[in-house]
Amino acid sequence: MSAKDHAALEQKAAQYLHFLCDELGARPTGSAHNQMAVEFFASELDQFDFQVQESCFECMDWNSGQVALSVNGEPVEAHISPYSKGTQIEAPLIHLTSLEEVKRADLKGNIGLLAGELVTEQLMPKNFPFYNPEHHQEIIAALEEKAPAALIAATGKNPDMVGGLYPFPLFEDGDFDIPSVYIKDTIGKRLASYREACARLHIEAERIPATACNVLGRKGNSFSPRLVFCAHIDTKEGTPGALDNAAGIVTLLMLAERLRDYSGERALEIVAFNGEDYYAASGEIDYLQSSLGSAQDVLLAINIDGAGYKEGRSAYSLYGCPQKLKHQMEEILTGYPDLVEGQEWYQSDHSLFIQQGIPALAFTSDQFDALWSEIAHTPKDQAHLVSTQKLISLSAVFHDIVLMADQFLTVER
Repeated sequence: MSAKDHAALEQKAAQYLHFLCDELGARPTGSAHNQMAVEFFASELDQFDFQVQESCFECMDWNSGQVALSVNGEPVEAHISPYSKGTQIEAPLIHLTSLEEVKRADLKGNIGLLAGELVTEQLMPKNFPFYNPEHHQEIIAALEEKAPAALIAATGKNPDMVGGLYPFPLFEDGDFDIPSVYIKDTIGKRLASYREACARLHIEAERIPATACNVLGRKGNSFSPRLVFCAHIDTKEGTPGALDNAAGIVTLLMLAERLRDYSGERALEIVAFNGEDYYAASGEIDYLQSSLGSAQDVLLAINIDGAGYKEGRSAYSLYGCPQKLKHQMEEILTGYPDLVEGQEWYQSDHSLFIQQGIPALAFTSDQFDALWSEIAHTPKDQAHLVSTQKLISLSAVFHDIVLMADQFLTVER
C-alpha cells in the first residue's frame, strides 16, 4: 500500500470512529442510534461490493429518565438498572445479605436493600442462553416469589463481569419485572445501619418493543468452508463504546475496502453482531438459527473486540484450532512485530463459535485487564483512546489471512 493510500485509509478510519463514537455515541441494541449504526455499516459494505444482508430480530429498546431515592428523608444517589420498569413507591426498607434471608423475609410490598453475598457479581439475565449459573437463577426466583415492590442493590466493583462500572447494576434484564436501582456499597452499609428505615423511590423508565439487525457481507465461493470476520456493533447504555467496540467495526470496514476486488475461491463473511452487550444475546441467537449452518461450513471465525488501544500492542489468542491451521495462523501472526500472543478470554462473540466446535481467533489489546477493569462499559471509552494505525495494521493481518486462505484444507472436526 502506498503512503498516499495509507493516509487515505487512516483518514477514513478516523471518520468512521468519529461517526460511531462522537455523532452516535451509545448504541444499545434496538435503539435509534443502533439502527443508524447498522444502516451505516451495511451501506459501507455495499460500496465495497459485498453481498449484504440484514438479519433482523425482535428486541427491547429502553428509555429512562429521572430517578429519586431517599431513605428516612435523606437523598441517596442511585442509578436505574438497565431495562428496569418504572415505579413510584414509599415503603419500609428490608436489608438482605443472603439467599436464606431472602427466603425468610416478608418482602411483599416492601423495598429490598440487597448487599453481601447477593451482590458480589452481576446476576445473569433469567433467559440468557450461554451462561446462567444455578445460584443466580435461585436468587432471581426467590426474589420474584417474595414480590417486593422494588429493589436497591448496593454493589462494589467486579471488573470480570461488568468492566469499569462502579457501582454496577446487579440486574440488567428485560425479563425481570421488579423495578430496581443500584447504589455504591459504601452507601448501602450506611443505610443498613439504620434500625428502621422507610424508603421513597421514583423511577422513570419505559420498555419499548423494537427491532434490531445483524449485518452480514459475503464474497467468494459459497460452496467452500468460509472465513468469518466479526465484531459487535452494539454498546451498553451510557458509553460511546470506542474500544468496545467501534474499533472492531472500523477494522472490519478497513478489511472490506482491502477486499473490494477479491476474486478468490474461499468464501468470506463479515459480520457485525448486534447484541453482544444486550441482555438476551438476541443477535447471536439469530445468527445461530438463521446464518451459521453446520460447524463444518466455517473454517475459522476471527473476532475483534477491545483492540486498537493507543497503549501497548494488539494481542491475539487461538481456540480449538487443529495443528495445521494453528501453524498456518502463527506463520502469519508472528510476521507482525506489533502483535503479541495474549491470554485466552471468552467475554465476546468468538465464544459463540467455540461453543459450536468451530476454531476461533480473537484479537484485543495486551492491556486487556486494565481496559476491562477501568474503561469498558463506562463514559471513558472514547475515540481518542483508539489508534487508527493499529486498526489499519489489524486489517492488513486479516487481509493476509484471506490471501493464505485458498491454501487451507478443509479442517476435520
